[in-house]
Amino acid sequence: MSKFTLPCLIAMLLLCGGLATAQVSTPKYSNEFLNIGVGARALGMGNVQVAVANDATAGFWNPAGLLRLPNRYNIALMHSELFAGVAKNDYGSFAMPIDSSSALAVSVIRLGVDDIVDTRRLQNEYGYIQYDSIRFFSVADYAMLLSYARKSNLIEGLQLGVNAKIIYRNVGEFANAWGFGFDAGAQLRRDTWHFGLMAKDITTTFTAWTHNVEALEETYQQTGNDLPENTAELTLPRLVLGVGKSFTFTDKISGLLATDLDVTFDGKRNVLLKSGFASLDPHIGMELAYAQTVFVRGGINNYQQYKTFEGGTSSKVQPNFGVGFHNNGLNIDLAMSRVNGRDSNMANGGGLYSVIISLGYSFN
Repeated sequence: MSKFTLPCLIAMLLLCGGLATAQVSTPKYSNEFLNIGVGARALGMGNVQVAVANDATAGFWNPAGLLRLPNRYNIALMHSELFAGVAKNDYGSFAMPIDSSSALAVSVIRLGVDDIVDTRRLQNEYGYIQYDSIRFFSVADYAMLLSYARKSNLIEGLQLGVNAKIIYRNVGEFANAWGFGFDAGAQLRRDTWHFGLMAKDITTTFTAWTHNVEALEETYQQTGNDLPENTAELTLPRLVLGVGKSFTFTDKISGLLATDLDVTFDGKRNVLLKSGFASLDPHIGMELAYAQTVFVRGGINNYQQYKTFEGGTSSKVQPNFGVGFHNNGLNIDLAMSRVNGRDSNMANGGGLYSVIISLGYSFN
């Protein structure tokens, strides 16, 4: 098991006091739903936001950006449908400055697959099919983020932020989990240059799973599988480095070019640069604006390698596109992400699109 900090160890011992048989592991993709991203602007730019986030969504991307909120009260809402509508990703946030040197935000995320069919009682004791015995359940992940940002006195223009997050994960009546963790971020702006750093799960994030053995016992016995045990997961830290540059082409036309670099420490991932110690996943995004009212965006992320049917190796990236309209504090943004491209190895050669719709409003 990987090393982790003393505060996380104390918290783990407190929460595991009643789970004497629990096992602790560090899976590579623990709580990965928190890395999908929120907001059509960000997703249209390939999830590039750490250095440039400056609205209510900054509570998710980098809480330090909350100090650049456009107005006193700021609201952001998002609905996204992933994998051709199979999964629903919803997000809401409220952010406001406390004074000239600090700000706070509250964000809520839900990623879920609903109306999953439970056919365990489909056949009665006489062998007859009873369709009215079919039940439905949902598998959903929830997160609430409490964000705080404050200007630093150490370096002029340096902004710092922190997230405290509570996680709840539910698999119908079969299992659920509670977790908590912390993020920390920083932003620095110099003329037209933007710099950002986000340390996710900085103390490692602890998630404890509880299984309803009674609901699963009969099915597991019929299939010859072992009953699941209560477990605890640790999500290891992830660093995101960001840099961006703003451009002014004419009085009304401006642009932004930015890139983020995700650095993970949970073993080799299927990304551009990888090693046993760390994996590096770069992504890049751009935004063109007309009179700061109409926006066109694009980005590339999610580089992966895969095996072809011929035995070779190929690679692909995920393209993203977006548009936006901002006027009098109202923001309407739309983005599309292509989950997979045209490839003969894919079951759906035309690709699957994810549609993201965001609505924001800020006012005094």
